[in-house]
Order: sequence, then C-alpha cells, then structure tokens
Amino acid sequence: MAKPAGPGCNMRCAYCYYLGKAALFPQGPWRMPEALLERYVVQRLESSPGPVTHFEWHGGEPTLLGLDYFRTIVRVQRAHRPAGRRVSNGIQTNGLLLDEAWAGFLSEEGFSVGLSLDGPADLHDEFRKAAGGGATHAQATAAFRLLRRRGVFCNALCVLHSANAAEPDRVYDFFRDLGVKYLQFLPLVIPAGGGGVRAPTASPEALGAFLCRVFDRWLQHDVGRIVIQTFDEALRPIYGIPHALCIHRETCGDVAVLEHDGGFYACDHFVDADHLMGNLKDLTLSEMIADPRMKRFGQDKRDTLPRTCRECDVLSSCNGGCPKDRIAASPDGEAGLSYLCPAYRRFFRHSQPGLARLAQHMKLGRSLRSFAATPGSSGQPAPTP
Repeated sequence: MAKPAGPGCNMRCAYCYYLGKAALFPQGPWRMPEALLERYVVQRLESSPGPVTHFEWHGGEPTLLGLDYFRTIVRVQRAHRPAGRRVSNGIQTNGLLLDEAWAGFLSEEGFSVGLSLDGPADLHDEFRKAAGGGATHAQATAAFRLLRRRGVFCNALCVLHSANAAEPDRVYDFFRDLGVKYLQFLPLVIPAGGGGVRAPTASPEALGAFLCRVFDRWLQHDVGRIVIQTFDEALRPIYGIPHALCIHRETCGDVAVLEHDGGFYACDHFVDADHLMGNLKDLTLSEMIADPRMKRFGQDKRDTLPRTCRECDVLSSCNGGCPKDRIAASPDGEAGLSYLCPAYRRFFRHSQPGLARLAQHMKLGRSLRSFAATPGSSGQPAPTP
C-alpha cells in the first residue's frame, strides 16, 4: 500500500496507531511529490505482470491531498499502463471530505472504498473525533450513503474497542440497517508494556463473545447478503483455500508500505527504523521487495510461533494472528502469544461446525442465499455478553 499523505489526518482517533508516525517525518506537510508518485506507479506496473495491477491508497487520510491529486494518479496510471493491463484502485478513508465531486470521481474511475465506521453514533463518536474535537459519525454515515447512491463499492471497517465490543447486537443491527454489504471487524490492541494493554482495548473475552454472537446471527440470516471478512477468512481453511488476509496467513511480509517520502517499510504496523528496507529515491521496488530482511520478516511469523500455538487445534484458522499483537503469555508462562488468542480460539472453535455446513453447501453448487433456508444450517446462538 502507498501512503501519499503520510500520517496527516483530519481526525484524532483515541486509538490511532499512525498519527504518532509524524515523529518520523518532522518536515510536514506530508505529500508525495508527483515525480516520486510517477516513479512508484511505473515500478508497480513493472513488478506486477498479471492482467490486473491493484493500487491501495492509505494514510493518515489520503483525501487531504485533494481530488486533483487523485486525478493525477489516474492520469499517470493511464500513461504508463501496458497494453492489455487493467488497473484497479482502492482508498481507505474516514469519509469526512467526501462530497458529490469525490463520489462521482470514485464511481467513474472504479475505485473501491474502505470507510472507517465504528457502529452507532455514540459508539463511533466515543473515540473517533475530528481534529477540532467534534463528532464525526454523521459525516461518515453520509459518506457511506453517498457512495452507495453512486454505485461505489464500499467496505465498512469497524474497529472493535471497549465500547462497541460490548454491544454486538446494536453494532450488527446498525450496519444491517445502514445497508452495508461488506464489513470488516478489526479488534483493537494497544500495547502498554509488560504484556498489558491500554484503553480503549476490549478484553479478549468481550471480543470473542462479540464475534460469536454476530456470527450466529449472520449464519442464520445473512449468508450471501453480507460479506464479513473475519467469517470469510474462517471459512477458507475449511473450504480448502488459502487465507486472503495477512493476519491469518502462515507467513506475512507481502503488504509492504510506501511512505510519502519514498521510505519502504515491511508492514503498515512496523513503520519504524528497524523495518525500513530503503527508499524509492535510491532503490527500485523490486530491489526492496527482494531484500532478505523482507523474507525473514515474513517467515518469522511462522518460525517464532510459541509451542502453545503450534499445538493448537485452530492453528490453521489463526496462525498466531498479527505479529504486532504477540504481547501475551500462556497460563504456563510461555511468551509470544497474541493478546487476541482467547478471542480467536473461542470464535474459530465456535464457528467451525456452521462453516463446515456452509462449505458443504457451497461444494454442492447451491447458492449462498439459499443456505439460511437449509434445515440445520444455523448455528446455536452464543450468549449475549
């Protein structure tokens, strides 16, 4: 992914992991120069020989660069796109700056949009404040409705924190009623040292109960109607296909980050001096991707798994989770476990029987929407936390 606006943002979320990266780039304001942008686009196209090259634009808040900047991105892509190659683009945004002009552009150019939204207004506004301190829920939901009206593919990204993780029914009802068709739950983990966490991190027990409760409702009513990334990932090993999400793959290291100044880092959650592979001003993308440190970073996820993980019955579903969350210890004192381990273990065990039935349903060639009507398809409801 590329971060052409660096850590710049028009919000001050209480749990943001990226605003602090401003200390790495004290010059500000942060904006990838057009020459560097073009160098990136050209090399990205060269290093992606398949029929489609996908670009992912993140931040901070990338829309701070303005619509003309993204028109430039599309113009540069068209100028350098090889014959027969298709280009796709995705952008992650808080939605505050999206208006009719933005929506028209995103629709016309076929952008997919990830929109950050933490559920009902009180749960969202608890921790997602504007830079000036005001609420942001109304603007975010208005942005979703605008994108939907203009036919833009929109995935809602919901961070699970101490407030919304305690209310799975309210949160799920909100997204269903809003008309969200693609939904991603991202459990929040803010390390505090010594294996502890800081607020507003939810407890693993609350997170596990949340996922189980929402899963039961989804399995009974919304298979084929709403795609929930966590559930899709849980289905994959049962269905017999690889994980798509780096969090649950056996190894990682293929979601590197290009910062606005050309710095190339191993991962979005490891933008620091220890994981800087080089700079696009001096090296090519191919050279930095081939850096042995990148391979070692990815393989360390698998190779440093603690015994507790290696012997776990849901290892193929979890694979230890994201390395950034491995701050906990097992009951017998073994270090290197994910803080989310109890939540994942509960959820993956709970969901396996229902997902096994769904996998069988799919392998018979039946439509997803017919699954809810299949006798015995729904799981047993999890208790509301």
